[in-house]
Amino acid sequence: MSFSLCSSSSELKYHCVEGLRHSNVNPPVSKPSVRVGNSTRRDNIQMSDRDPRKIAVSNHVMPGQLEGPYLLKKPLERPSEKLEYVRTLLIDNYDSYTYNIYQELSIVNGLPPVVVQNDEWTWKDVCHYLYEENAFDNIVISPGPGSPTCSADVGICLRLLLECRDIPILGVCLGHQALGYVHGAQVVHASEPVHGRLSEIQHNGCQLFHDIPSGRTSGFKVVRYHSLVIDPESLPEELIPIAWTSSSDALSFLETRKSNTISDDCESQIGCSRSAKSFLECENGSRRPFVLSDKSKRVIMGIMHSSRPHYGLQFHPESVATHYGRQIFSNFRKITEDYWLRLRPYTARMQVPCASQLFREVPRSRHIVNNAGDQLYRKASQISQLTHNAYKKSYSGVSNMVNISHPSTDVRFLRLEWRKFDHLASQVGGAQSIFCELFGHHKAENTFWLDSSSIEKKRARFSFMGGKGGSLWKQLTYRLSDQSDMTFKGGGYLLIEDAHGSTKSKCLEEGFLDFLNKELLSFRYEEKDYEGLPFDFHGGYIGYLGYNLKAECGVVSNRHKSRSPDACFFFADNLLVVDHYNDDVYILCLREECTAMTSWLDSTEEKLFSLKLSAIRLEEQNFQVANFSPFEAGFRAEKSREQYMEDVEKSLRYIKDGESYELCLTTQIRKSIGEIDSLGLYLHLRQKNPAPYAAWLNFSKENLCVCCSSPERFLRLDRNGTLEAKPIKGTVARGETVEDDEQRKLQLQYSEKDQAENLMIVDLLRNDLGRVCEPGSVHVPHLMDVESYATVHTMVSTIRGKKKSEVSVVDCVRAAFPGGSMTGAPKLRSMELLDCLESSSRGIYSGSIGFFSYNQTFDLNIVIRTVVVHEGEASIGAGGAIVALSNPEAEYEEMILKTRAPAKAVMEFL
Repeated sequence: MSFSLCSSSSELKYHCVEGLRHSNVNPPVSKPSVRVGNSTRRDNIQMSDRDPRKIAVSNHVMPGQLEGPYLLKKPLERPSEKLEYVRTLLIDNYDSYTYNIYQELSIVNGLPPVVVQNDEWTWKDVCHYLYEENAFDNIVISPGPGSPTCSADVGICLRLLLECRDIPILGVCLGHQALGYVHGAQVVHASEPVHGRLSEIQHNGCQLFHDIPSGRTSGFKVVRYHSLVIDPESLPEELIPIAWTSSSDALSFLETRKSNTISDDCESQIGCSRSAKSFLECENGSRRPFVLSDKSKRVIMGIMHSSRPHYGLQFHPESVATHYGRQIFSNFRKITEDYWLRLRPYTARMQVPCASQLFREVPRSRHIVNNAGDQLYRKASQISQLTHNAYKKSYSGVSNMVNISHPSTDVRFLRLEWRKFDHLASQVGGAQSIFCELFGHHKAENTFWLDSSSIEKKRARFSFMGGKGGSLWKQLTYRLSDQSDMTFKGGGYLLIEDAHGSTKSKCLEEGFLDFLNKELLSFRYEEKDYEGLPFDFHGGYIGYLGYNLKAECGVVSNRHKSRSPDACFFFADNLLVVDHYNDDVYILCLREECTAMTSWLDSTEEKLFSLKLSAIRLEEQNFQVANFSPFEAGFRAEKSREQYMEDVEKSLRYIKDGESYELCLTTQIRKSIGEIDSLGLYLHLRQKNPAPYAAWLNFSKENLCVCCSSPERFLRLDRNGTLEAKPIKGTVARGETVEDDEQRKLQLQYSEKDQAENLMIVDLLRNDLGRVCEPGSVHVPHLMDVESYATVHTMVSTIRGKKKSEVSVVDCVRAAFPGGSMTGAPKLRSMELLDCLESSSRGIYSGSIGFFSYNQTFDLNIVIRTVVVHEGEASIGAGGAIVALSNPEAEYEEMILKTRAPAKAVMEFL
């Protein structure tokens, strides 16, 4: 049957979604003036539709308009030369996994691909780069949300597949469906949406699957993220199915670990053990044809064109859990090499090494990070030469993500003084005692405390605290411009208060993150000043980024305006650090090089040694919340149980239609509390629900206190340039008995739904880190570990990568904010949908709290399990990831579970 998937049913139509992403389709682009020297024009070479053994050649530049083909009189011999590297044009369909493909291609091809979003180039641009500049050897079309039947979802991809018949193309997921659709196949709903689950694959042994086993128990298992499929009955003769699986055999990740075969690339990324490979081979070494016993369950997982070098894969070879994914990309490189070397024997000697330089003069939007593009922007004056080495150092030259020029004005030279007191913390009552005695007076106004209140299993080591400090201290309060008319293009208003209480306001047309980037790049310092310090925050900005700052990270607009500021930070020039492992205390003072040392170090040292052991030590108490309801504490829900479950149902329909793989739906509960001792509330919360990434922030002039007990790290950059994310997906309440508790932990560990959630977000974070990390450096040292906290068990993964040297601190954050565990995937489309499903701004909830150190490091959490006290009201946000396996009632109960600990702390304290 044939039907369009471009529009959803009437109840799923939201005016705020339509046209958000594709309002700037095919913007005018000026032709680059930088030309490639010593390049030869590639003739438009076409494989004849009538006889694939013959080759048709035309001198026309425009593909698909060949006239009077001349058949070569004798076949070209297969040359022995190999291409030194392969240049790939990677078309991004606004997906959250594109940069996982980017990382793989960078390794396999020998240099990074050029990433272009599907509505970024006109057809004239495409023809210029492909056929005049000979800039690319092949094309890869990324996955993405939506359907190929909706032109806005695939942009220029359909025309590429239809007319670029002489260039090797590989389509992944949406790209695969587009290849089928453009040649007449029907794209229909799958019998079952499959997201974040694995299937065993059978294939026909074609070149794309060279050296890859086939069939059940072979070890070839792949990750699937799709709700739509190509209808095999509608497949035209020119498209050949090359891989299949069954819709009923999808497995969870842990189920696949039982297999005795794991590929090399899967092993290298997630540390799996590997056994011998097993191939299905006939006696003469050829692959055996396979037969599916139940054709009704056949799902096409791969296709190829009979006469063009075009391939499609429904599954995701770039996923961390797909076996033999890198081998597939290597095989596509070999297909590309064989194709061009067969047609043009001297191509290897005539390659243009620096295709990415061609695009650095193309005008781009000044807003730099979108969901998947985001490469370096360089002005023409900065281009010195077209060298292979320069290509390797570039991002692929499309957008301005990185401000590589250091500011020439307002440079500040900072010096750091510090002292260490061995084994002092426990002698003076611990971190809480220190904070209360040194910074807790006068309602702890203008104070901060990044509080590692849960240090079990070395989850966190250091706590950072302080208050209004020396001459460098200031407070930044930022609010985005009014966005109610849905035409918001960025920018906002910043209020700056200095150490003397003076304030000034300024309009930031480029937004807060741009301002913060310039601030951090303006600092100069001596590395020797902090030699010997075991932590990475030595002074700088400390505070929060609200969820609505997604508008500065690629989202076109915010539907809801936050009641609280969208970002608030202190510049901390004086701070105290507690090392929980060694029981040491450090005090640090940051000053400008030209100013004299203050007395803060001396006075703080004196106060520390005057503290008594008895100072503010609270006794440990058991904290059971399993049967507690936040509504018993007087909290009112933003949405009723029925409304929330209805939103889950809507989310499931979006997922079924291919609009998203996972939607992290949230809501808020609120309670009027009037004037209270907010610090006392936080101390009660940290005692009842300790967490490794807890935090206290008090912006007294905003009448705003944040009491956070987050167990989740968003992103960290250490002094060695290592980026780390630790997303949480999967949560279950602790049991009331030891046996019940262990049973619940095991249920979480082996939950197919929670594993699917976690895997999707791991791949998303790999993508986000892949945008700013060195190729090949992104890896997953811990996948789906279960961690236990006071009230819940959680499923946690760890992703790490090595930051590229030309990328700034803020660029790293912008590439990944908001945290993928709070959005879903693909991130951009999911956030658009969530803005329509949710009835108010998330505010600080779902954002990040942490620090940006003056020496270019940072550490940020995800704001969850948090009470925000603002203008006499306490609010708590909570939610969960909606996936194809979700049950609306269970999702509502999980959301309530996540509110219990902070809501109970509020009820007990009042």
